Amino acid sequence: MDVQVRGYRPEDIPDMMGVWNTIVRRGMAFPQEEELDLESATDFFASQSHCGVAVMDDCVVGLYILHPNNVGRCGHISNASYAVDPSMSNKGIGSALVSDSLEVAASLGFRIMQFNAVVQNNASAIHLYEKMGFVRIGAVPGGFRSLDGEYRTILLFYHEL
Repeated sequence: MDVQVRGYRPEDIPDMMGVWNTIVRRGMAFPQEEELDLESATDFFASQSHCGVAVMDDCVVGLYILHPNNVGRCGHISNASYAVDPSMSNKGIGSALVSDSLEVAASLGFRIMQFNAVVQNNASAIHLYEKMGFVRIGAVPGGFRSLDGEYRTILLFYHEL
């Protein structure tokens, strides 16, 4: 199965919303607590600097959002979040999404990508980011409240573009 990553299209939004909401429901990766509906998903994805989708056999199986991490004098730093359909794990989709996001971020003029809140329990994401050249730059003990109410350490990562 071959994965292709491309910019999202309006017709992708329902599938993107489904993948995103699956991760939100699990409560172990994204800070959001509320699921997206079609209207909020349309607005949310349109508000990003770029959204990429991973497509296999004409189905959206993953996505990323890319935007500035901050404003003004720190506006050259990008941030991204990734979501892969859990039934499609270990098929190279995450790698394809991260790789594409780094290329797109550079093409948009960003100089750095920084992740502010990678939950320490998310071993597969940490392994992927380190494999792709991200450097761990810190930790915030208790920075993430998981679905079970436990406070977990979040890690910060950095990658020059």
